[in-house]
Amino acid sequence: MRNISELIKFSIVGASNTAVDLIVFFSLWFVGTPSLSAQVLSYSAGMINSFFWNRSWTFQAKGRVEAGEVLRFLSVNIAGLSISTALLTILSGQPLFISKMIATLAGMAVTFIGSRFWVFRSNRRKSI
Repeated sequence: MRNISELIKFSIVGASNTAVDLIVFFSLWFVGTPSLSAQVLSYSAGMINSFFWNRSWTFQAKGRVEAGEVLRFLSVNIAGLSISTALLTILSGQPLFISKMIATLAGMAVTFIGSRFWVFRSNRRKSI
């Protein structure tokens, strides 16, 4: 049951990351920031949001944020992005919506499993 709860929370955080990304991107773009710069900044804002909400709420990690934890988080997110981008490329002959959904779900699976079992594993709240 805890796994389902974590997956639901992870999905809610993911939706908030998307909202942060879009708000930051279009706010920067509206004031004249080039789209590539806006993309890097907005994606980074979404990742920061993801790290803190997933750490504290989804996986309930306790204690100080450590450099290793941040590096593991970045590694997992780069892996998720790489897999989703590769799948989107491989499935390019399929309808875009279907390709995007498959790629997104695969990326989400990688980041959820990596976050749960590797990124936040060492300082999670102990279950009773």
